[in-house]
Amino acid sequence: MGGGHGLHATLSALRTLHDSLDVDTITAVVTVADNGGSSGRLRQQFGVLPPGDLRMALAALCGEDEWGQTWAQLFQHRFGGEGDMQGHAIGNLVLVGLWELMGDHVRALDWAGTLLGARGRVLPMATTPMDITALVRDQQSQGEVVRTVRGQVEVASAAGDILSVALDPVAPEACPEAVQAILTAEWVVLGPGSWFTSVIPHLMVPGLRQALLTTSARIVVVLNLTDQEGETQGFGPCDHVRALARHAPGLEVHAVVADRGAVPDVEALQRDVAALGATLVLDDVAVAGEPRHDPVRLAATLRQLMTW
Repeated sequence: MGGGHGLHATLSALRTLHDSLDVDTITAVVTVADNGGSSGRLRQQFGVLPPGDLRMALAALCGEDEWGQTWAQLFQHRFGGEGDMQGHAIGNLVLVGLWELMGDHVRALDWAGTLLGARGRVLPMATTPMDITALVRDQQSQGEVVRTVRGQVEVASAAGDILSVALDPVAPEACPEAVQAILTAEWVVLGPGSWFTSVIPHLMVPGLRQALLTTSARIVVVLNLTDQEGETQGFGPCDHVRALARHAPGLEVHAVVADRGAVPDVEALQRDVAALGATLVLDDVAVAGEPRHDPVRLAATLRQLMTW
């Protein structure tokens, strides 16, 4: 569960476990609140779900063979130059075309997955577009001000401290197939990714939240490696865990995965993780010298966790 580059890393890792752990089904449940770039333009023009994060999830599940990698590269390719097509990813256009042709977001995503030879299924967290809103605390000349920021792009780049996030509409209907996937899952992996705009929004959809509270699946949270300018400026691992706990009271977490080199205070993080009822798993899951997850290293950590 997630969106963007964070979910891409997790799915790339899980895809490598498809055969080694006899994993029958990998289901990506993807945030659909993007209002910027190619996705925002297509959403506004056609009234469809923003396709970008869904496209990235499909690409991540493509196989390592020539067929899979060719389709993955094509889906991710963006038009350059000038004019109306500039910046559009080919996969975004294919998804919008399938949605128009079939009139069903989920059916079209399943067909796209078949075309790409994806090693799993990609589902939206809800079947209607939505916006993210946030209460942001900022220091201004007149003193401390709390204001509401609307839109995923605007929230991600907002100056100040994000106190909480919500969705508009407040209670969007969860994708039924996504709810069923959570209820029947053995494992649910949440994160990494933009914490307030890609990860936590899943917990704001009532149907998904209830499924997470009732499923027998073991829930694993993968923490970000660093803060994100604007959205989580100044956040450390403990801040990420506490923000998750504030937005998901009662959520039982099995394990929290963190990169060994990204945790300045292990004891403090262990206390916050224990408050979730979870076990802290410290490992080397980052690309050496870079602030991004290494799918191979993350796969090794998840393999060990899932075979305990």
